[in-house]
Amino acid sequence: MEKRCDFLVIGGGIIGLSLGRELLRTQSKARVIVLEKESSPGVHASGRNSGVLHAGFYYSPDSLKARFCLEGNYALRSLIKEYRIPINECGKVVVANTEEDLERLDILFERGSDNGVALLRGKASDLQNFEPMASTHKEFLWSRNTAVSDPLAVTQLIAQLFINLGGEIQYNSHAKVLESGLVDSGTDLIRADRIINAAGTNAIHIAHKLDVGKKYSQLPVLGLYKYCDNEVLPLRTLVYPVPNPKNPFLGVHFTLTVDHKVKIGPTAIPILGREQYNLAGKLDLQDVISSSKSIGSLFQESPFALANLAYSELSKVSTRKLIRDGKRLVPSISHAMKWKKKRAGIRAQLVNLETQSFEMDFVIESKGNVVHVLNAVSPGWTSAIPFATHIVKNHIL
Repeated sequence: MEKRCDFLVIGGGIIGLSLGRELLRTQSKARVIVLEKESSPGVHASGRNSGVLHAGFYYSPDSLKARFCLEGNYALRSLIKEYRIPINECGKVVVANTEEDLERLDILFERGSDNGVALLRGKASDLQNFEPMASTHKEFLWSRNTAVSDPLAVTQLIAQLFINLGGEIQYNSHAKVLESGLVDSGTDLIRADRIINAAGTNAIHIAHKLDVGKKYSQLPVLGLYKYCDNEVLPLRTLVYPVPNPKNPFLGVHFTLTVDHKVKIGPTAIPILGREQYNLAGKLDLQDVISSSKSIGSLFQESPFALANLAYSELSKVSTRKLIRDGKRLVPSISHAMKWKKKRAGIRAQLVNLETQSFEMDFVIESKGNVVHVLNAVSPGWTSAIPFATHIVKNHIL
């Protein structure tokens, strides 16, 4: 016997749950079901990310990321405060190491201005007023609207708000799209007027089975963090380096948590498995094929850059290497010796096989009655609420 619904969302991370919530906010009488393959929401990227509410100055002004990050920061911050989830409104400094970094600071500052982000550019002598433990070459950026919260608690809140509106979440459901409008959840056959694929690391694989997104492959990237108590390394703010514009990764940096920890990391280690949380973790053939395509494409475009990325990131498995990189930002890190492992996360980074490069923006593709949310990586958590509104208005209704 088939179940029937108006909208079926595959994926119970913050994007999928925000989509379900927005659908019910605009279509209050609709039946909306979210399928989640785990036993609770936010088990993977949504609950394992840094919890940073990004301000929105990294992204090109013509990108979806720039469009939704600033708005998402305010929307998420409002919910966090309304429902009394812990938040640390600590701000962030971006520091430079070289003259070349100063040119990149110019670009970040201009992007921030274009994107409507409140930024201050200061001289090195003023850095102590924001983060006394940080060090910079000549200048730095200060972002007062960057904050940190609990990513899992926020994701669970969105799930509860969705349920409060009348939404239904089916856990332990491994969705398989059988034909247009029909999905096998593992326990039920569900027929839906519209299907939204927001399955995170699984999204591109679902899309490929429906002949969508074939110009993309996926390269999972493993992020490892180490942490210590804030009293051991008493940072006031987040401390980030100037990012490499060729990669969608922000480099080794320092973040704070709402439970008074300081994290250093992450790595950005290319791996083969979409849920390979340690280097000896689980793999399947589909993962290996997709990751191999991604690696091959990037290698053709720039073999030296890919090899350098792999070498530099693998070396960061060593705490000593992380500390060596971190000393460029916070010289006194060498005094903090008690570092522990933080739970790893995986970024489902798309590679564009046509341009042979990392896909830098969010990607949404549709075919028939199925909408596929692809490459919803950082700042996907920050951007989730307005991004969901955009998808609902422009791709679903």
